[in-house]
Amino acid sequence: MTLDHLSLLARLQGDFLAALPGADPAARVPACGDWTVRELVEHLAGVHRWAASNAYRVDTEPLGEGPFDLAPHYAAQAATLRRALAELPPDATARVLAHPEPLGPGPVRFWHRRQVHETLVHLHDLLAASAGTGTLGLAHAEPEVWADGVDEVVTVLQPRQVGLGRMEPLRHPVSLVATDVAGTPAWVLGAPGQRAEEVSPGVVVSGSAEGLALMLWHRLTPAEAGLTVEGDRADLEAALAEPVVP
Repeated sequence: MTLDHLSLLARLQGDFLAALPGADPAARVPACGDWTVRELVEHLAGVHRWAASNAYRVDTEPLGEGPFDLAPHYAAQAATLRRALAELPPDATARVLAHPEPLGPGPVRFWHRRQVHETLVHLHDLLAASAGTGTLGLAHAEPEVWADGVDEVVTVLQPRQVGLGRMEPLRHPVSLVATDVAGTPAWVLGAPGQRAEEVSPGVVVSGSAEGLALMLWHRLTPAEAGLTVEGDRADLEAALAEPVVP
């Protein structure tokens, strides 16, 4: 399945905006420390604006300190991002997440994918805040979309965390298997550049792509995510104790 990231981004931003009226700005966001809904919304709005600036390779203009009227504020920054990504050719040079420097040259299409998954995870957060707890099925996306998010963590985000010195390389790689996606794709967290069949990890985690993604983003435990763990659980616990995502 080929993903249309720009269409997905517009849909997920719409879902996020639609969920705002039912969310208490002071409510705590589960699995996000002391964050409130207000801080979550302002964060995602700011990330959208920052990503648009990086797509254009310009500095981000300050927005002021707020407090902001959350729904209009988010809608404006979401539109700014969509406009930037629609205007710029996907192969144009942007500033993208990199290492050993935090940003480096790369294609604009990098932000198509990155902002889909930023929005999807934070949509889960927003709905978890309204529900009072995080569970599977809060943010609706196809298994293939969640699987793309797993791939981004394994191939882009976790290696960058190592490259920036934010974590040491994993001593024991972890195999991840998405059982609800055609072809049952598999990844190995902590073995960048190697195919899953080339590595023999001591632990295999399998289940839905959504469950795998939310586990990697530290939103749900493996049990909460309905995942099956085979092998040395200590290897998995050691991996999840690290900041594998920014």
